[in-house]
Amino acid sequence: MKKILIIESIHNHGIDLLKGNKNFEFQVVDNTDTEFLKDKIKDCDGISIRTSKLSKEIIDSAKNLKVISRHGVGYDNIDLKATKQNNITLAITATANAQAVAEHVLFMLFSIAKRNNMYNETVKTGKFSDRTKLPKTIELWNKSILIAGFGRIGKCLLKKCKGLEMNIFVYDPFVSEEEIKKVGGTKINDLNESLNKMDAISIHMPLNENTKHLINYEMIKKMKKNCILINAARGGIINEEDLNKALNEDLIFGAGLDVFEKEPPSLDNPLLKNEKAFLSPHSAVFTEECLSRMGIETVQNIIDFFDNKLEKSKIVKIS
Repeated sequence: MKKILIIESIHNHGIDLLKGNKNFEFQVVDNTDTEFLKDKIKDCDGISIRTSKLSKEIIDSAKNLKVISRHGVGYDNIDLKATKQNNITLAITATANAQAVAEHVLFMLFSIAKRNNMYNETVKTGKFSDRTKLPKTIELWNKSILIAGFGRIGKCLLKKCKGLEMNIFVYDPFVSEEEIKKVGGTKINDLNESLNKMDAISIHMPLNENTKHLINYEMIKKMKKNCILINAARGGIINEEDLNKALNEDLIFGAGLDVFEKEPPSLDNPLLKNEKAFLSPHSAVFTEECLSRMGIETVQNIIDFFDNKLEKSKIVKIS
Protein backbone atom coordinates (compact mmCIF):
# COMPACT_ATOMS: atom_id res chain seq x y z
CA MET A 1 0.00 0.00 0.00
CA LYS A 2 1.41 3.38 -1.07
CA LYS A 3 1.47 6.18 1.46
CA ILE A 4 0.33 9.58 0.16
CA LEU A 5 0.61 12.95 1.89
CA ILE A 6 -1.68 15.76 0.74
CA ILE A 7 0.11 18.96 1.73
CA GLU A 8 -2.51 21.75 1.92
CA SER A 9 -6.16 20.83 1.48
CA ILE A 10 -7.57 20.23 -1.98
CA HIS A 11 -11.11 19.84 -3.31
CA ASN A 12 -13.04 16.88 -1.92
CA HIS A 13 -13.53 15.54 -5.44
CA GLY A 14 -9.81 14.82 -5.49
CA ILE A 15 -9.75 13.28 -2.02
CA ASP A 16 -12.64 11.01 -3.03
CA LEU A 17 -10.36 9.26 -5.52
CA LEU A 18 -8.20 8.01 -2.64
CA LYS A 19 -11.01 7.09 -0.27
CA GLY A 20 -11.67 3.38 -0.44
CA ASN A 21 -8.76 2.77 -2.84
CA LYS A 22 -7.06 -0.27 -1.37
CA ASN A 23 -3.75 0.63 -3.00
CA PHE A 24 -3.31 3.86 -1.07
CA GLU A 25 -3.44 5.30 2.42
CA PHE A 26 -3.41 9.06 2.75
CA GLN A 27 -3.31 11.98 5.13
CA VAL A 28 -4.16 15.65 4.58
CA VAL A 29 -2.07 18.25 6.43
CA ASP A 30 -2.24 22.04 6.36
CA ASN A 31 0.77 22.66 8.58
CA THR A 32 3.61 23.60 6.21
CA ASP A 33 6.32 24.13 8.82
CA THR A 34 9.59 22.59 7.65
CA GLU A 35 10.22 20.36 10.67
CA PHE A 36 6.62 19.14 10.65
CA LEU A 37 6.78 18.23 6.97
CA LYS A 38 10.17 16.53 7.32
CA ASP A 39 8.61 14.19 9.86
CA LYS A 40 5.40 13.60 7.92
CA ILE A 41 7.05 13.06 4.54
CA LYS A 42 9.86 10.71 5.59
CA ASP A 43 8.10 7.46 4.64
CA CYS A 44 5.71 8.74 1.94
CA ASP A 45 5.67 7.34 -1.59
CA GLY A 46 3.85 10.30 -3.11
CA ILE A 47 2.77 13.81 -2.17
CA SER A 48 0.66 16.63 -3.53
CA ILE A 49 1.49 20.26 -2.87
CA ARG A 50 -0.11 23.61 -3.59
CA THR A 51 1.85 26.82 -2.98
CA SER A 52 3.99 26.16 0.10
CA LYS A 53 7.75 25.77 -0.26
CA LEU A 54 9.10 22.28 -0.84
CA SER A 55 12.75 22.79 0.00
CA LYS A 56 15.78 20.57 -0.49
CA GLU A 57 15.76 19.91 3.26
CA ILE A 58 12.24 18.55 3.11
CA ILE A 59 12.76 16.57 -0.10
CA ASP A 60 16.00 14.97 1.13
CA SER A 61 14.20 13.68 4.21
CA ALA A 62 11.73 11.71 2.05
CA LYS A 63 13.66 8.53 1.34
CA ASN A 64 10.72 6.69 -0.28
CA LEU A 65 9.32 9.60 -2.28
CA LYS A 66 8.78 8.80 -5.95
CA VAL A 67 6.30 11.39 -7.19
CA ILE A 68 5.36 15.00 -6.40
CA SER A 69 2.03 16.13 -7.83
CA ARG A 70 1.76 19.91 -8.03
CA HIS A 71 -1.74 21.37 -7.61
CA GLY A 72 -1.23 23.86 -10.44
CA VAL A 73 1.10 24.40 -13.37
CA GLY A 74 3.88 26.50 -11.83
CA TYR A 75 6.58 24.86 -9.73
CA ASP A 76 8.88 27.65 -8.59
CA ASN A 77 8.01 26.68 -4.99
CA ILE A 78 9.71 23.29 -5.44
CA ASP A 79 13.47 22.67 -5.28
CA LEU A 80 13.99 21.18 -8.73
CA LYS A 81 17.62 20.25 -8.20
CA ALA A 82 16.78 18.17 -5.13
CA THR A 83 13.83 16.64 -6.97
CA LYS A 84 16.08 15.51 -9.80
CA GLN A 85 18.90 14.34 -7.55
CA ASN A 86 16.47 12.12 -5.67
CA ASN A 87 15.04 10.73 -8.94
CA ILE A 88 11.54 11.99 -8.14
CA THR A 89 8.94 12.58 -10.85
CA LEU A 90 7.26 16.00 -10.80
CA ALA A 91 3.75 16.21 -12.29
CA ILE A 92 1.49 19.22 -12.84
CA THR A 93 -2.25 19.71 -13.40
CA ALA A 94 -1.68 20.57 -17.04
CA THR A 95 -5.29 20.49 -18.22
CA ALA A 96 -7.32 21.84 -15.30
CA ASN A 97 -6.89 25.59 -15.04
CA ALA A 98 -6.76 27.07 -18.56
CA GLN A 99 -10.43 28.07 -18.74
CA ALA A 100 -10.49 29.75 -15.34
CA VAL A 101 -7.28 31.74 -15.89
CA ALA A 102 -8.32 32.83 -19.40
CA GLU A 103 -11.68 34.02 -18.04
CA HIS A 104 -9.89 35.89 -15.26
CA VAL A 105 -7.73 37.70 -17.80
CA LEU A 106 -10.87 38.84 -19.62
CA PHE A 107 -12.44 39.84 -16.31
CA MET A 108 -9.43 42.07 -15.64
CA LEU A 109 -9.37 43.45 -19.19
CA PHE A 110 -13.04 44.41 -19.03
CA SER A 111 -12.78 45.78 -15.48
CA ILE A 112 -9.93 48.10 -16.46
CA ALA A 113 -11.25 49.07 -19.90
CA LYS A 114 -14.69 49.88 -18.48
CA ARG A 115 -13.31 51.54 -15.33
CA ASN A 116 -15.35 49.15 -13.23
CA ASN A 117 -14.29 50.42 -9.80
CA MET A 118 -14.87 54.08 -10.63
CA TYR A 119 -18.24 53.63 -12.35
CA ASN A 120 -19.54 51.30 -9.65
CA GLU A 121 -18.47 53.71 -6.90
CA THR A 122 -20.09 56.64 -8.69
CA VAL A 123 -23.54 55.07 -8.46
CA LYS A 124 -23.12 53.72 -4.92
CA THR A 125 -22.02 57.11 -3.55
CA GLY A 126 -25.00 58.95 -5.00
CA LYS A 127 -23.10 60.66 -7.81
CA PHE A 128 -25.15 59.21 -10.67
CA SER A 129 -25.64 62.65 -12.20
CA ASP A 130 -21.87 62.99 -12.63
CA ARG A 131 -21.81 60.25 -15.27
CA THR A 132 -21.03 62.64 -18.12
CA LYS A 133 -18.03 63.99 -16.22
CA LEU A 134 -16.41 60.59 -15.73
CA PRO A 135 -13.31 59.59 -17.72
CA LYS A 136 -14.36 57.66 -20.80
CA THR A 137 -14.00 53.90 -21.15
CA ILE A 138 -12.60 51.96 -24.10
CA GLU A 139 -13.84 49.05 -26.21
CA LEU A 140 -12.02 45.76 -26.74
CA TRP A 141 -13.65 45.14 -30.11
CA ASN A 142 -11.18 45.33 -32.99
CA LYS A 143 -8.30 46.02 -30.59
CA SER A 144 -4.92 44.26 -30.80
CA ILE A 145 -3.89 41.93 -28.00
CA LEU A 146 -0.51 40.30 -27.51
CA ILE A 147 -0.51 36.93 -25.76
CA ALA A 148 3.02 36.44 -24.42
CA GLY A 149 3.38 32.71 -23.87
CA PHE A 150 1.32 30.19 -25.83
CA GLY A 151 0.73 27.18 -23.66
CA ARG A 152 -2.73 25.86 -22.78
CA ILE A 153 -3.80 29.09 -21.08
CA GLY A 154 -2.58 31.26 -23.96
CA LYS A 155 -4.39 29.06 -26.47
CA CYS A 156 -7.59 29.20 -24.42
CA LEU A 157 -7.36 33.00 -24.17
CA LEU A 158 -6.92 33.27 -27.93
CA LYS A 159 -10.22 31.44 -28.50
CA LYS A 160 -12.05 33.80 -26.17
CA CYS A 161 -10.47 36.90 -27.75
CA LYS A 162 -11.63 35.72 -31.17
CA GLY A 163 -15.17 35.94 -29.84
CA LEU A 164 -14.53 39.61 -29.10
CA GLU A 165 -13.25 40.10 -32.65
CA MET A 166 -9.86 41.22 -31.41
CA ASN A 167 -6.69 41.13 -33.49
CA ILE A 168 -4.57 38.48 -31.80
CA PHE A 169 -0.79 38.37 -31.77
CA VAL A 170 1.34 35.73 -30.07
CA TYR A 171 4.89 35.86 -28.76
CA ASP A 172 6.40 32.47 -27.98
CA PRO A 173 9.83 31.46 -29.34
CA PHE A 174 8.97 27.79 -28.85
CA VAL A 175 5.79 27.72 -30.96
CA SER A 176 5.87 27.76 -34.76
CA GLU A 177 4.29 30.40 -36.94
CA GLU A 178 2.24 27.68 -38.63
CA GLU A 179 0.73 26.46 -35.36
CA ILE A 180 -0.22 30.01 -34.31
CA LYS A 181 -1.65 30.88 -37.71
CA LYS A 182 -3.72 27.69 -37.73
CA VAL A 183 -5.72 28.88 -34.69
CA GLY A 184 -6.17 32.45 -35.88
CA GLY A 185 -3.18 34.28 -34.41
CA THR A 186 -0.20 36.12 -35.83
CA LYS A 187 3.27 35.21 -34.57
CA ILE A 188 5.50 37.97 -33.20
CA ASN A 189 9.23 37.28 -33.29
CA ASP A 190 10.51 40.38 -31.51
CA LEU A 191 8.70 41.28 -28.30
CA ASN A 192 10.22 44.76 -28.04
CA GLU A 193 9.32 45.82 -31.55
CA SER A 194 5.67 44.80 -31.13
CA LEU A 195 4.90 46.70 -27.92
CA ASN A 196 3.94 50.00 -29.53
CA LYS A 197 1.26 48.31 -31.63
CA MET A 198 -0.67 46.56 -28.86
CA ASP A 199 -3.80 47.70 -27.02
CA ALA A 200 -3.53 44.86 -24.51
CA ILE A 201 -0.74 42.53 -23.39
CA SER A 202 -1.34 39.38 -21.36
CA ILE A 203 1.59 37.53 -19.78
CA HIS A 204 1.56 33.71 -19.73
CA MET A 205 5.21 32.79 -19.20
CA PRO A 206 6.99 30.82 -16.48
CA LEU A 207 9.21 32.69 -14.05
CA ASN A 208 12.87 31.91 -14.61
CA GLU A 209 16.20 33.71 -15.02
CA ASN A 210 15.22 34.78 -18.53
CA THR A 211 11.81 36.21 -17.60
CA LYS A 212 12.60 37.78 -14.21
CA HIS A 213 11.70 41.49 -14.52
CA LEU A 214 11.27 41.01 -18.26
CA ILE A 215 8.67 43.77 -18.23
CA ASN A 216 10.45 46.84 -16.88
CA TYR A 217 10.12 50.60 -17.16
CA GLU A 218 11.95 50.80 -20.50
CA MET A 219 9.63 48.20 -22.02
CA ILE A 220 6.51 49.86 -20.63
CA LYS A 221 7.64 53.18 -22.14
CA LYS A 222 7.37 51.53 -25.56
CA MET A 223 3.72 50.58 -25.03
CA LYS A 224 0.74 52.57 -26.29
CA LYS A 225 -0.92 55.08 -23.98
CA ASN A 226 -4.15 53.09 -24.06
CA CYS A 227 -2.46 49.72 -23.45
CA ILE A 228 -3.74 47.42 -20.71
CA LEU A 229 -1.11 45.11 -19.19
CA ILE A 230 -2.21 41.87 -17.49
CA ASN A 231 -0.16 39.36 -15.51
CA ALA A 232 -1.93 36.22 -14.31
CA ALA A 233 1.16 34.03 -14.70
CA ARG A 234 3.90 34.54 -12.11
CA GLY A 235 4.90 37.48 -9.95
CA GLY A 236 8.34 38.80 -10.76
CA ILE A 237 7.96 38.82 -14.53
CA ILE A 238 6.85 42.45 -14.21
CA ASN A 239 9.05 44.78 -12.19
CA GLU A 240 6.43 46.14 -9.77
CA GLU A 241 8.37 49.28 -8.87
CA ASP A 242 8.75 50.14 -12.55
CA LEU A 243 5.09 49.38 -13.20
CA ASN A 244 3.93 51.68 -10.41
CA LYS A 245 6.13 54.48 -11.77
CA ALA A 246 4.79 53.95 -15.29
CA LEU A 247 1.16 54.00 -14.09
CA ASN A 248 1.75 57.21 -12.15
CA GLU A 249 3.19 58.77 -15.31
CA ASP A 250 0.16 57.63 -17.34
CA LEU A 251 2.37 55.68 -19.73
CA ILE A 252 -0.35 53.01 -20.12
CA PHE A 253 -4.11 52.87 -19.51
CA GLY A 254 -3.92 50.40 -16.63
CA ALA A 255 -2.59 47.10 -15.33
CA GLY A 256 -4.15 43.98 -13.85
CA LEU A 257 -2.16 41.73 -11.53
CA ASP A 258 -3.25 38.41 -10.07
CA VAL A 259 0.32 37.56 -9.03
CA PHE A 260 3.02 39.44 -7.14
CA GLU A 261 6.76 39.28 -6.52
CA LYS A 262 6.06 38.76 -2.83
CA GLU A 263 2.86 36.99 -1.79
CA PRO A 264 1.04 38.32 0.01
CA PRO A 265 2.30 41.72 -1.12
CA SER A 266 3.52 44.08 1.58
CA LEU A 267 0.99 46.64 2.72
CA ASP A 268 3.45 49.34 1.72
CA ASN A 269 3.55 48.10 -1.86
CA PRO A 270 2.48 51.28 -3.74
CA LEU A 271 0.49 49.27 -6.28
CA LEU A 272 -2.07 48.53 -3.57
CA LYS A 273 -3.02 52.22 -3.55
CA ASN A 274 -2.59 52.90 -7.25
CA GLU A 275 -5.99 53.57 -8.81
CA LYS A 276 -4.78 52.41 -12.23
CA ALA A 277 -3.87 48.97 -10.88
CA PHE A 278 -6.60 46.32 -10.72
CA LEU A 279 -5.53 43.55 -8.32
CA SER A 280 -6.67 40.10 -7.24
CA PRO A 281 -5.08 37.75 -4.66
CA HIS A 282 -3.56 35.07 -6.92
CA SER A 283 -7.06 33.71 -7.32
CA ALA A 284 -7.58 33.23 -11.05
CA VAL A 285 -8.13 29.50 -10.55
CA PHE A 286 -10.44 29.89 -7.56
CA THR A 287 -13.63 28.92 -9.33
CA GLU A 288 -15.60 26.02 -7.91
CA GLU A 289 -15.27 24.17 -11.20
CA CYS A 290 -11.54 24.72 -11.60
CA LEU A 291 -10.67 23.74 -8.03
CA SER A 292 -12.63 20.54 -8.54
CA ARG A 293 -10.76 19.76 -11.76
CA MET A 294 -7.42 20.59 -10.15
CA GLY A 295 -8.10 18.42 -7.11
CA ILE A 296 -9.07 15.49 -9.30
CA GLU A 297 -6.10 15.87 -11.65
CA THR A 298 -3.65 16.32 -8.76
CA VAL A 299 -4.65 13.00 -7.21
CA GLN A 300 -5.17 11.23 -10.53
CA ASN A 301 -1.59 12.08 -11.49
CA ILE A 302 -0.36 10.24 -8.39
CA ILE A 303 -2.56 7.23 -9.10
CA ASP A 304 -1.55 7.17 -12.76
CA PHE A 305 2.13 7.36 -11.84
CA PHE A 306 1.97 4.19 -9.77
CA ASP A 307 -0.15 2.53 -12.48
CA ASN A 308 2.44 3.53 -15.11
CA LYS A 309 -0.22 5.57 -16.92
CA LEU A 310 0.94 9.14 -16.24
CA GLU A 311 0.86 11.18 -19.46
CA LYS A 312 4.22 12.59 -20.54
CA SER A 313 2.62 15.99 -21.11
CA LYS A 314 1.99 16.24 -17.36
CA ILE A 315 5.58 15.44 -16.35
CA VAL A 316 8.00 18.32 -15.85
CA LYS A 317 11.30 17.86 -17.64
CA ILE A 318 13.93 19.00 -15.16
CA SER A 319 17.19 20.00 -16.84
